[in-house]
Amino acid sequence: MMRKLFLSSCLAGVLAAFAGGGASAAESVVLAPAPTVDAPLAKTHGTETAILSGGCFWGMQDVFQHVAGVEQAVSGYTGGGASTAQYETVSTGTTGHAESLKITYDPAIVSYGTLLRIFVSVAANPTELDYQGPDHGPQYRSMIWVENPEQRMVATAYLQQLAAAHTFDAPIATQVAAAMPFYQAEAYHQNFAVLHPDYPYIAIIDAPKVAALAQLFPTYYRATPSQVRVASAD
Repeated sequence: MMRKLFLSSCLAGVLAAFAGGGASAAESVVLAPAPTVDAPLAKTHGTETAILSGGCFWGMQDVFQHVAGVEQAVSGYTGGGASTAQYETVSTGTTGHAESLKITYDPAIVSYGTLLRIFVSVAANPTELDYQGPDHGPQYRSMIWVENPEQRMVATAYLQQLAAAHTFDAPIATQVAAAMPFYQAEAYHQNFAVLHPDYPYIAIIDAPKVAALAQLFPTYYRATPSQVRVASAD
Protein backbone atom coordinates (compact mmCIF):
# COMPACT_ATOMS: atom_id res chain seq x y z
CA MET A 1 0.00 0.00 0.00
CA MET A 2 1.11 3.53 -0.72
CA ARG A 3 -0.61 5.13 2.27
CA LYS A 4 2.62 5.11 4.31
CA LEU A 5 4.90 6.15 1.48
CA PHE A 6 5.39 9.76 2.51
CA LEU A 7 6.28 8.73 6.04
CA SER A 8 9.52 7.41 4.55
CA SER A 9 12.64 8.56 6.33
CA CYS A 10 14.18 8.73 2.86
CA LEU A 11 12.08 11.89 2.50
CA ALA A 12 14.62 13.60 4.74
CA GLY A 13 17.17 12.85 2.06
CA VAL A 14 15.01 14.59 -0.52
CA LEU A 15 14.91 17.74 1.56
CA ALA A 16 18.66 17.59 2.18
CA ALA A 17 19.28 17.13 -1.52
CA PHE A 18 17.27 20.19 -2.42
CA ALA A 19 18.98 22.19 0.31
CA GLY A 20 22.35 21.06 -1.00
CA GLY A 21 21.70 22.24 -4.51
CA GLY A 22 19.68 19.59 -6.28
CA ALA A 23 21.53 17.11 -8.44
CA SER A 24 24.86 18.15 -6.95
CA ALA A 25 23.78 16.39 -3.76
CA ALA A 26 23.96 13.01 -5.49
CA GLU A 27 26.87 10.87 -4.44
CA SER A 28 29.90 10.98 -6.73
CA VAL A 29 31.00 7.74 -8.34
CA VAL A 30 34.44 6.16 -8.55
CA LEU A 31 35.35 3.33 -10.91
CA ALA A 32 36.91 0.87 -8.52
CA PRO A 33 39.41 -1.67 -9.87
CA ALA A 34 38.37 -5.23 -10.59
CA PRO A 35 38.97 -7.52 -7.61
CA THR A 36 42.19 -9.48 -7.74
CA VAL A 37 40.57 -12.22 -5.66
CA ASP A 38 37.24 -13.42 -7.02
CA ALA A 39 35.16 -16.49 -7.60
CA PRO A 40 35.53 -17.57 -11.25
CA LEU A 41 32.46 -17.54 -13.44
CA ALA A 42 30.56 -20.78 -13.09
CA LYS A 43 30.63 -23.21 -16.00
CA THR A 44 26.89 -23.86 -15.75
CA HIS A 45 23.98 -21.54 -15.05
CA GLY A 46 22.45 -21.47 -11.61
CA THR A 47 21.63 -19.09 -8.78
CA GLU A 48 23.49 -17.71 -5.82
CA THR A 49 22.67 -14.89 -3.43
CA ALA A 50 24.48 -11.86 -2.05
CA ILE A 51 23.28 -9.50 0.69
CA LEU A 52 24.50 -5.91 0.79
CA SER A 53 23.65 -2.82 2.84
CA GLY A 54 24.49 0.68 1.68
CA GLY A 55 21.99 3.43 2.32
CA CYS A 56 18.35 3.70 1.28
CA PHE A 57 17.40 0.45 -0.37
CA TRP A 58 15.48 2.19 -3.17
CA GLY A 59 18.70 3.18 -4.89
CA MET A 60 20.49 -0.07 -4.16
CA GLN A 61 17.65 -1.98 -5.75
CA ASP A 62 17.51 0.38 -8.72
CA VAL A 63 21.18 -0.19 -9.53
CA PHE A 64 21.22 -3.96 -9.23
CA GLN A 65 17.95 -4.46 -11.09
CA HIS A 66 19.86 -3.11 -14.10
CA VAL A 67 22.81 -5.50 -13.74
CA ALA A 68 22.97 -8.36 -16.24
CA GLY A 69 22.90 -11.71 -14.50
CA VAL A 70 20.84 -10.44 -11.57
CA GLU A 71 17.57 -12.34 -11.54
CA GLN A 72 16.03 -10.51 -8.60
CA ALA A 73 17.05 -7.78 -6.17
CA VAL A 74 14.78 -7.60 -3.13
CA SER A 75 14.70 -4.71 -0.68
CA GLY A 76 14.60 -5.73 2.96
CA TYR A 77 16.13 -5.66 6.40
CA THR A 78 18.92 -7.61 8.07
CA GLY A 79 20.93 -7.33 11.26
CA GLY A 80 18.05 -7.47 13.72
CA GLY A 81 15.18 -9.70 14.75
CA ALA A 82 11.93 -10.66 13.05
CA SER A 83 9.79 -8.69 15.49
CA THR A 84 11.35 -5.36 14.46
CA ALA A 85 11.62 -5.92 10.71
CA GLN A 86 9.07 -3.24 9.81
CA TYR A 87 9.92 0.01 8.09
CA GLU A 88 8.72 2.45 10.74
CA THR A 89 10.55 0.51 13.46
CA VAL A 90 13.76 0.08 11.47
CA SER A 91 13.72 3.82 10.72
CA THR A 92 14.24 4.59 14.41
CA GLY A 93 17.79 3.28 14.10
CA THR A 94 17.46 1.23 17.27
CA THR A 95 16.69 -2.26 15.92
CA GLY A 96 20.08 -3.43 14.69
CA HIS A 97 18.62 -3.75 11.21
CA ALA A 98 20.11 -2.14 8.13
CA GLU A 99 18.18 -1.41 4.96
CA SER A 100 19.54 -4.13 2.70
CA LEU A 101 19.32 -5.83 -0.64
CA LYS A 102 19.19 -9.56 -1.30
CA ILE A 103 20.52 -10.20 -4.79
CA THR A 104 19.81 -13.45 -6.59
CA TYR A 105 22.20 -13.80 -9.50
CA ASP A 106 23.57 -16.25 -12.05
CA PRO A 107 27.24 -16.91 -11.25
CA ALA A 108 27.81 -17.98 -14.86
CA ILE A 109 27.06 -14.41 -15.98
CA VAL A 110 28.30 -12.16 -13.19
CA SER A 111 30.73 -12.98 -10.39
CA TYR A 112 30.39 -12.15 -6.72
CA GLY A 113 33.44 -9.90 -6.95
CA THR A 114 31.91 -7.98 -9.84
CA LEU A 115 28.78 -7.38 -7.78
CA LEU A 116 31.00 -5.95 -5.02
CA ARG A 117 32.84 -3.78 -7.56
CA ILE A 118 29.53 -2.34 -8.78
CA PHE A 119 28.42 -1.89 -5.17
CA VAL A 120 31.39 0.29 -4.20
CA SER A 121 31.62 2.08 -7.56
CA VAL A 122 28.08 3.29 -8.09
CA ALA A 123 25.58 1.86 -5.58
CA ALA A 124 27.11 3.07 -2.31
CA ASN A 125 30.06 5.02 -0.98
CA PRO A 126 32.29 2.59 0.97
CA THR A 127 33.89 5.41 2.97
CA GLU A 128 30.59 6.21 4.71
CA LEU A 129 29.65 3.88 7.54
CA ASP A 130 26.50 4.88 9.43
CA TYR A 131 25.14 7.04 6.64
CA GLN A 132 24.98 7.34 2.88
CA GLY A 133 24.76 10.80 1.39
CA PRO A 134 21.76 12.56 2.93
CA ASP A 135 20.55 9.50 4.87
CA HIS A 136 21.96 9.20 8.39
CA GLY A 137 21.67 6.48 11.01
CA PRO A 138 22.88 2.92 11.62
CA GLN A 139 20.01 1.61 9.49
CA TYR A 140 21.92 3.06 6.51
CA ARG A 141 25.28 1.51 7.37
CA SER A 142 27.57 0.00 4.75
CA MET A 143 27.86 -3.78 5.12
CA ILE A 144 28.71 -6.87 3.14
CA TRP A 145 26.87 -9.83 4.67
CA VAL A 146 28.77 -12.96 3.69
CA GLU A 147 27.03 -16.30 3.40
CA ASN A 148 29.98 -18.67 3.09
CA PRO A 149 33.79 -18.77 3.41
CA GLU A 150 34.31 -17.98 -0.29
CA GLN A 151 32.24 -14.80 -0.07
CA ARG A 152 34.13 -13.77 3.07
CA MET A 153 37.46 -14.33 1.33
CA VAL A 154 36.46 -12.30 -1.74
CA ALA A 155 34.87 -9.47 0.26
CA THR A 156 37.70 -9.15 2.77
CA ALA A 157 40.38 -9.26 0.10
CA TYR A 158 38.57 -6.68 -2.01
CA LEU A 159 38.17 -4.15 0.77
CA GLN A 160 41.84 -4.61 1.62
CA GLN A 161 42.73 -4.12 -2.05
CA LEU A 162 40.75 -0.86 -2.23
CA ALA A 163 42.35 0.41 0.97
CA ALA A 164 45.88 -0.44 -0.17
CA ALA A 165 45.33 1.23 -3.54
CA HIS A 166 43.80 4.36 -1.97
CA THR A 167 41.00 4.06 -4.51
CA PHE A 168 38.86 6.46 -2.47
CA ASP A 169 39.83 9.73 -0.84
CA ALA A 170 38.90 8.50 2.64
CA PRO A 171 39.38 5.23 4.56
CA ILE A 172 37.17 2.27 3.69
CA ALA A 173 34.37 2.04 6.26
CA THR A 174 32.34 -0.85 4.82
CA GLN A 175 32.30 -3.81 7.15
CA VAL A 176 32.10 -7.54 6.49
CA ALA A 177 29.89 -9.67 8.73
CA ALA A 178 28.29 -13.11 8.71
CA ALA A 179 24.88 -13.07 7.07
CA MET A 180 21.88 -12.86 9.36
CA PRO A 181 18.23 -13.60 8.53
CA PHE A 182 16.93 -11.36 5.76
CA TYR A 183 13.38 -10.00 5.96
CA GLN A 184 11.71 -8.74 2.81
CA ALA A 185 10.52 -5.15 3.03
CA GLU A 186 6.95 -4.06 2.54
CA ALA A 187 5.48 -4.33 -0.95
CA TYR A 188 5.42 -0.57 -1.50
CA HIS A 189 9.22 -0.47 -1.24
CA GLN A 190 9.77 -3.06 -3.98
CA ASN A 191 10.53 -1.80 -7.50
CA PHE A 192 10.17 1.71 -6.10
CA ALA A 193 12.42 3.47 -8.60
CA VAL A 194 10.86 1.63 -11.54
CA LEU A 195 7.35 2.58 -10.44
CA HIS A 196 8.15 6.13 -9.31
CA PRO A 197 10.96 7.49 -11.52
CA ASP A 198 9.85 11.10 -10.96
CA TYR A 199 9.82 10.88 -7.17
CA PRO A 200 12.33 13.55 -6.07
CA TYR A 201 14.61 11.22 -4.12
CA ILE A 202 14.84 8.85 -7.08
CA ALA A 203 15.43 11.59 -9.64
CA ILE A 204 18.05 13.42 -7.57
CA ILE A 205 19.89 10.69 -5.67
CA ASP A 206 19.35 7.39 -7.45
CA ALA A 207 18.90 7.94 -11.18
CA PRO A 208 22.49 9.24 -11.51
CA LYS A 209 23.73 5.95 -10.06
CA VAL A 210 21.99 3.95 -12.78
CA ALA A 211 23.39 6.34 -15.39
CA ALA A 212 26.85 5.76 -13.93
CA LEU A 213 26.32 2.00 -14.09
CA ALA A 214 25.53 2.28 -17.80
CA GLN A 215 28.60 4.42 -18.42
CA LEU A 216 31.15 2.61 -16.27
CA PHE A 217 29.93 -0.98 -16.69
CA PRO A 218 28.43 -1.22 -20.19
CA THR A 219 29.10 -4.95 -20.33
CA TYR A 220 26.91 -5.53 -17.29
CA TYR A 221 24.27 -2.86 -17.81
CA ARG A 222 20.84 -3.79 -19.12
CA ALA A 223 18.21 -1.18 -19.90
CA THR A 224 15.23 -3.29 -18.86
CA PRO A 225 15.39 -3.92 -15.10
CA SER A 226 14.46 -7.14 -13.39
CA GLN A 227 11.57 -6.66 -11.00
CA VAL A 228 10.42 -8.20 -7.75
CA ARG A 229 7.11 -10.01 -7.99
CA VAL A 230 4.83 -8.73 -5.25
CA ALA A 231 1.20 -9.37 -4.42
CA SER A 232 -1.23 -6.71 -5.58
CA ALA A 233 -2.49 -4.36 -2.89
CA ASP A 234 -6.19 -4.57 -2.07
